[in-house]
Amino acid sequence: MMPSSILNLTHVQYTQLDPATWCATAQVSERSSLNLKRLWDELLWSSANNISQVYFQKLYKINWHYCLSPVSLSMREMAQHQRRLQRKGVRLLLQQLLGELQLRDTLDESNFPYRLSSSEYYVCFSHTGSKNHDINQNTVQTINTSSNSKVTVVISRHRPIGIDIETNHVAWRVAQRFYSEHEMAALQALSPLQRKIIAKLLWQIKESFIKIHQYKLAQGLGIDYSYLIADLIHAIREPPSLMVIADIKSDYRIAVLSAQQTIVIF
Repeated sequence: MMPSSILNLTHVQYTQLDPATWCATAQVSERSSLNLKRLWDELLWSSANNISQVYFQKLYKINWHYCLSPVSLSMREMAQHQRRLQRKGVRLLLQQLLGELQLRDTLDESNFPYRLSSSEYYVCFSHTGSKNHDINQNTVQTINTSSNSKVTVVISRHRPIGIDIETNHVAWRVAQRFYSEHEMAALQALSPLQRKIIAKLLWQIKESFIKIHQYKLAQGLGIDYSYLIADLIHAIREPPSLMVIADIKSDYRIAVLSAQQTIVIF
């Protein structure tokens, strides 16, 4: 069982993509919380029974640091815990973004796509996480409660938007399974390094459009975006903090935030 914890957002970055679209990225970390009341009660009991008043006053003045030992969890429990962490993290980041924009609003999660209740801004989340499905769910792993993950959120007044943050590269066998023939041919013509980077960016674009159009996973991953590869190659050669590509087959734009490892479709 995981101990109670407090979430903390660090490395927060805000980006305005157009006059009505903003995104934020951050790292969310989890720190175990200390039940101070319980510790205080235990100290009071000890002072009354075993510790002299003078020694108790010394204990009171100590600058306390409390550390929990690592927690052993199964892979399934780890995945569930990570999802809870990410779910809380993206919502905490949304609240910070709204505060930055001085917007007082709440998230309506009753339907997809998500929207803000009052202003009706569209909202989309993404977070990093394990993409390895070849695991034994009975395996027990030891994790530290200071675990962390990257989270991101985008809001827009205009229309549904999509966002995807990804730190892992796409395995070639996964690309062969889902990518179109045109995409695979274009990727095979690239250098190994470019191939690895572009394959991941294509995956992020596909994931983002899946969120916008609510495609089924296999359907969305199978759509051909090979016509974007030339622009993506240009974007990674000398990546600025923000590169925007026009999608010629739709009226959407694609923002490549290289430093944040994030793609936004808006």
